[in-house]
Amino acid sequence: MRPYVHINCAMSADGKIAGSERKQVRISSKEDKDRVKGLRMRYDAILVGVGTVIADDPHLTVKGRPIEENQVRIVLDPHGRTPEDAAVLNGMARTIIVTLDSCTGTWQNTEVLRVPALDIDDILSKLYDTGIRSILVEGGGTTIASFLKAEAVDELTIFVGSMIIGGKDSPTPADGEGWVKDGGLHLALQGAEVLGDGVLLSYRLS
Repeated sequence: MRPYVHINCAMSADGKIAGSERKQVRISSKEDKDRVKGLRMRYDAILVGVGTVIADDPHLTVKGRPIEENQVRIVLDPHGRTPEDAAVLNGMARTIIVTLDSCTGTWQNTEVLRVPALDIDDILSKLYDTGIRSILVEGGGTTIASFLKAEAVDELTIFVGSMIIGGKDSPTPADGEGWVKDGGLHLALQGAEVLGDGVLLSYRLS
């Protein structure tokens, strides 16, 4: 058994999620930000990779929500690179950092889940055993790609903003080493909705 997995991200019209320096770029419209706030409240946990923690230092909480009502925060961090002053360590929500068995790192206000390999199916199974039944994956590109590669995705939403970021080294929603076979990974379009100056695309794996 594994939790329900929903990937949500925002990208520019040219398919980038950040600039070439991998610093956060404001892509979402106000309407999409409001959508994401409501979306987070529907899930048991919010998951990101350590690259997102280092680049953007997100809180991964809903502003104004009581501590006991915030979603579990999960960071995929195989080698223990989460900074000790990262916002996800602020005690405002239950936080789980997933590392490899070889990593001995510990952090304040966290639980550490150590695994033999960064196997998405195995990690999801272990998270399910802790009581987590649904996860919202918010990035970054390498983390999203790992879920897509494992085909451990039930729903995918992408907000496409009306901007160009450019740059051959700028990250994309499915970043990292190439892995898709000839013909690509096919998705089934579920809907398209204008949100402010952008478009929200909703997919499932076909």
